[in-house]
Amino acid sequence: MTLKEQLNDAMKTAMKARDNLRLSAVRMVRAAIKNREIETHTELDDKAVTDVISTLAKQRRESIRMYQDGNRLELAEKEGLELSVLLEFLPAQLSTDEIDALVSKVIMDIEAHGTKDMGRVMKVVTPLTAGKADGKFVSDAVRRLLA
Repeated sequence: MTLKEQLNDAMKTAMKARDNLRLSAVRMVRAAIKNREIETHTELDDKAVTDVISTLAKQRRESIRMYQDGNRLELAEKEGLELSVLLEFLPAQLSTDEIDALVSKVIMDIEAHGTKDMGRVMKVVTPLTAGKADGKFVSDAVRRLLA
């Protein structure tokens, strides 16, 4: 079953359960996918759908941070609930330890030395973590382990 089919099923289930938050989040994802398909003039495959959902998840994380900084906890909580719905459709997220282990292995494999090699490391690590970890977390791990 493709991700688009899973989203359709999730939307139907949310409608039947009258789960407005989940329904809203799934509709938002479906709209973003449809917009991307219109932009590219092609139907998206699972990898492209995963990229769209990852982008939406990243936006939610940033919104949560901004709402918390602005002391708008009720909005941050709503964004957090939407984020949890989005994460259901992404591959299992890597833990901090798993990211660190992956980055360490790549650093040893390409023999990186210092922060000047951050670009080379990110070029190798990014495809390995796509959809499985937030790019900011990966970037922070690379920077920390190269320092």
